[in-house]
Amino acid sequence: MKIKVCGNTDLNQLKELDELEIDYAGMIFYPQSPRYVLNKLSGKDVKDLDLSLTKVGVFVNATEEEIRKQMEDFGLDMVQFHGDETASFCSRISDHIKVIKAFRITDLETNIDWLIKEYDEVCDYYLFDKGNAGLYGGTGEKFDWDILEKSNIKKPFFLSGGITREDASALKEFHHAFLYGVDVNSRFETEPGKKDMRLIQDFRNDLKKYV
Repeated sequence: MKIKVCGNTDLNQLKELDELEIDYAGMIFYPQSPRYVLNKLSGKDVKDLDLSLTKVGVFVNATEEEIRKQMEDFGLDMVQFHGDETASFCSRISDHIKVIKAFRITDLETNIDWLIKEYDEVCDYYLFDKGNAGLYGGTGEKFDWDILEKSNIKKPFFLSGGITREDASALKEFHHAFLYGVDVNSRFETEPGKKDMRLIQDFRNDLKKYV
């Protein structure tokens, strides 16, 4: 199972994540986020790093021009859309780079199959997170994963939303043929944008043991 650590704002920690063989590192390009990467890192410094991990830019309702600029400046390998991006918008971007479309689960009555249907042909991955109506970004809270087990998802997806180290064993009990990875953020921090690297390493080791 792949691990994506999101909300990175520290150059040295990006190097450490790579050394830990973390698969994906997310950087947030949403100005309202406390982990807004442009307040902390320059594109040139990130682009110049020799990393094996996949660099993911996280955007919320950004323009195509802004996305393309950061793709180039930071040498992004993938983008994640966490806003109200339409399928046609995702399609235009996916002509140039791999796309993760994030969906915020606000109601356990949500019809997941209906939610994702129009994106199936235009995105490479999905991500499911707990959300609050009218707000963007994750909440650091879990949602009931059963809603995904009952859904007909046919694309690799990341599970997100308040995941902690203790969830490594719980993931063993979650069954879906297209579960691809987990996305972690706030529960693995000492402060917004600063990761607890020992905790991430322990989680990685636990995940290998259980999953």
